[in-house]
Amino acid sequence: MRYGFYTLVIFFVVAQTACQRGEMEVVTEKIQYDVNIKSPEPEYDWWIQNLVGPQRERLVDLIIDGAKSGKWQAYDYFNNPIGKDEVLDIFADTMVVTLMKTEPPYELFDTLIIYNILQEDIIRLRFLEEWSINPENLDFNKNIIGLAPVARRLDFNGVERWQPLFWIYIDDKFIEEFE
Repeated sequence: MRYGFYTLVIFFVVAQTACQRGEMEVVTEKIQYDVNIKSPEPEYDWWIQNLVGPQRERLVDLIIDGAKSGKWQAYDYFNNPIGKDEVLDIFADTMVVTLMKTEPPYELFDTLIIYNILQEDIIRLRFLEEWSINPENLDFNKNIIGLAPVARRLDFNGVERWQPLFWIYIDDKFIEEFE
């Protein structure tokens, strides 16, 4: 009697799980978007567009240190592989700026400005994902294809810009398409 009861319970659990899984339909094979990992507004609740400091720092360190050491293969904007030395070079952002001398004859001259990108400048992650959904129960699945750390930068004129540093692809099939 007991054996029959346990068999019935196991059957019910398996049947229920199978019904919930259903068939997933691809919503999109590729979607790319940025996610703030440090809140842009201090008045927001702590969890809105924010990871708690130690978790955020650990995640950024994991991504950056892995790319710098060569543990993760990094790629440039055009999906070309870049080495760990090239990743290190990314963190020294150089800019040529044309300035005007402050005394007559007010000649123009070019100067090189070097901005170091610090890990605390990385306050966004850019995701490339595939989305699937089960139309029976709205079970949603996001498969991460790749991610890029994005640094907040201020240019020479104080204009804010967002700089994706490099891509790391989790899905090897995606990068094989470019080879």
